[in-house]
Amino acid sequence: MTTFVDRVELHVAAGNGGHGCASVHREKFKPLGGPDGGNGGRGGDVILVVDQDVTTLLDYHHHPHRKATNGQPGAGDNREGKNGKDLVLPVPDGTVVLDGNGEVLADLVGQGTTFVAGQGGRGGLGNAALASARRKAPGFALLGEPGEARDIVLELKTVADVALVGYPSAGKSSLISVLSAAKPKIADYPFTTLVPNLGVVTAGATVYTIADVPGLIPGASQGKGLGLEFLRHVERCEVLVHVLDTATLESDRDPVSDLDVIEAELAQYGGLGDRPRVVVLNKVDIPDGKDLADMIRPDLEARGYRVFEVSAVAHQGLKELSYALADIVAKARAAKPVQEATRIVIRPKAVDDAGFTVTQEDEGFFRVRGEKPERWVRQTDFNNDEAVGYLADRLSRLGVEDALLKAGARALDGVAIGPEDNAVVFDWEPSMSAGAEMLGRRGEDHRFEAPRPAAQRRRDRDAERDEAQSDYDGFNPF
Repeated sequence: MTTFVDRVELHVAAGNGGHGCASVHREKFKPLGGPDGGNGGRGGDVILVVDQDVTTLLDYHHHPHRKATNGQPGAGDNREGKNGKDLVLPVPDGTVVLDGNGEVLADLVGQGTTFVAGQGGRGGLGNAALASARRKAPGFALLGEPGEARDIVLELKTVADVALVGYPSAGKSSLISVLSAAKPKIADYPFTTLVPNLGVVTAGATVYTIADVPGLIPGASQGKGLGLEFLRHVERCEVLVHVLDTATLESDRDPVSDLDVIEAELAQYGGLGDRPRVVVLNKVDIPDGKDLADMIRPDLEARGYRVFEVSAVAHQGLKELSYALADIVAKARAAKPVQEATRIVIRPKAVDDAGFTVTQEDEGFFRVRGEKPERWVRQTDFNNDEAVGYLADRLSRLGVEDALLKAGARALDGVAIGPEDNAVVFDWEPSMSAGAEMLGRRGEDHRFEAPRPAAQRRRDRDAERDEAQSDYDGFNPF
C-alpha cells in the first residue's frame, strides 16, 4: 500500500452563500409591518495551512474531493443565516500549490502559513436590507453567491538541509541510517528506495536534516526511472552530497563518470547550480574500493570538490563528514536573512470594484464583463419580475446602458453578462426595462402605494360635501 505521496490533484469547492429571505412582518393590529427578511450566511472557505506534523499528501490522494459547508438562508423576523464553516486542510511544510495550467499559486513554507484555495460565496441580502425610501417593501431577496470551485495540484518539495544524490545502490540509504535515526529500507538491489527518507543529524551545536533521494540514472531529468518524480525534493536543500560507489560490480561504470552523469541531470533539471557540492566515496571498507578511492581522489579535489572517504557498514569517516556538513549548513543559515514569524496577510479587495468592460464579439452581439455586474446576475432570481427590475435598475445606475450605447449597441441586440461558459443572455432595449414594466417606474413597488379603501371612502365623502356646498353657495331664490 502506498504510504508516501508527494503530488496530488485536489478538487476543492467552497461553500455557497445562503439565500436572503423575503418576508413581511406580521403582528396583530399591524397588517403592514414592513419587510423583515434576514440576510443569508456566508459560505465557508477552503484553506490550506502548513502543519509540521503532516509529512505526506496521502490523505488527499485517497480523498481528492473536498468541500466546505454552505451558508444558511436568512429567515423572517430579521434572522440572519448562519455562516458556513471554513474547511482547513493541513499540508506538509514545503507544499507548492499550482493551478490546472501549472502556474504556481502559492509556496507554503513555514509552520502556520495559509492559503485560501477556495473563496466562499457571499450571502444574499434579505428584503429588509433592500428596503429604501423608494422601495419600502421589496417582494424579493437576493440569492446567495456560489462558492469558488476549482482543481489545484499540490506538490511536496522536501524541506531539508542536505540531500544525498547518486546512482541506485550507491549506499545513500545506508549512509542516512548511520548518520541519523532514520530507518530506510536497505537491500542489495537497485531502486530499493522508492520514496525520499528524512533524518535528523546532530553534530556539535548544529542540528540539521538530511534527505535520501531515490536513485538517479541517465535521463532522470526527462522522466526516466524515478528521477523526475523526486528531483524536486532537492530544490530546497542547502548542500548536495554526491554519494559515489567505489565498489560497483558494473564494468561500464566508475565513480567519476557517475558523478558527471548526475551533474548533467541536475544541470538539465535547473536551479541547482549555486548549491555547494560534497563528494562521498562510499564502501572504502572493501579493498578494491579503497584502492579506487585513492586513485580518483586527486582528480575530484582538482575539480574543487571536498572529498570524504567513508564506509557506512564499518562506520569509517562518518564523524568528519557529519561535522563538515554541519559547518556548511551553519554558514548557509547565517548568510540567510532572519526569518520572521509567519504573519497573517489580509488583502482586501479594492473599494471601487465598479469597473466593467463592454466588447462587441459579433455583429449585433455584445458581452459585459466585470465583478459587480456578474455578481449581481448570479444573485438575481429571474423567476421574480421585481428582482429582474431591481437588477435592471442597478445596471443602469452602474453605467452599463451608456456603455452599450457608446459601443454601438442598438435595440434588440444580444447582450451577454458573464463568461462564455456561464453567462446570462438577453435582447437589449435602451430602456433597460428587462421585463419589469408591469411594476411601474423602476425601483418602485406599487403594492403599498395603492389607496386604502377607508381613505378612498373618506376622500369620496369630502368630494361630495364640497360639491354640495358649492351648489348651495350658488343657489339664489330671488
